[in-house]
Amino acid sequence: MERFDAKNWDEKKRIGYSRKVLQYFLHPKNVGEIDNPSVTAKAGSPACGDMIKLYLKIEDERIVDAKFKSYGCAANIATASILTEMIIGKSVEDVKKIKFKDIVEALGGLPQIKFHCAVLAAEGLKQALAKWDVLQGRRDIDEGFVKLILAAVIDPLTGESVLQGHKYRGTEIRGRQIKIMLNVPKDDPEAEIFEEQIKEAFEGLDVDLRIEFS
Repeated sequence: MERFDAKNWDEKKRIGYSRKVLQYFLHPKNVGEIDNPSVTAKAGSPACGDMIKLYLKIEDERIVDAKFKSYGCAANIATASILTEMIIGKSVEDVKKIKFKDIVEALGGLPQIKFHCAVLAAEGLKQALAKWDVLQGRRDIDEGFVKLILAAVIDPLTGESVLQGHKYRGTEIRGRQIKIMLNVPKDDPEAEIFEEQIKEAFEGLDVDLRIEFS
């Protein structure tokens, strides 16, 4: 793996980042939002330290533009940035094949403790494309789809997905009406945070979303 020259970066051994990671961190590409995006997706949360939100513009089943906003470390910014470059101009079907290891490789490697940043970027992309398939009528809204989207909803206290532990009670789906049931008291401060995150996760989908707290 190519590294920063020690003469130019005294903390090389401590941070363990490749030259490419640092370049994308210092000079990220495609930062910001897309006006009227075809689809958006968010993965992670500031509560757990890293977050990425993707904005995709898709025309004729090809990604013609991609931008991101992020919160987190150098690896989080770098993985999100290079992902946008990897997918612009590609077909939706080709982009579906991208895995987190492809992002790591494109950056010239990452310290193992930062692999989760590439996982976040890949998960955000997976969720965005799943939402696109629903919008195009290629995928049904079922519990599997709902769980995929809810994986991006993070418990602010534990940093884990709301699906982990005992907070998720289940989903009822009737057509485009979705009721998500959580084991969280309605008057708990977490309830408001979960509600906000869930609504954002389903952003852009024509669904009647209801959240039932305990």
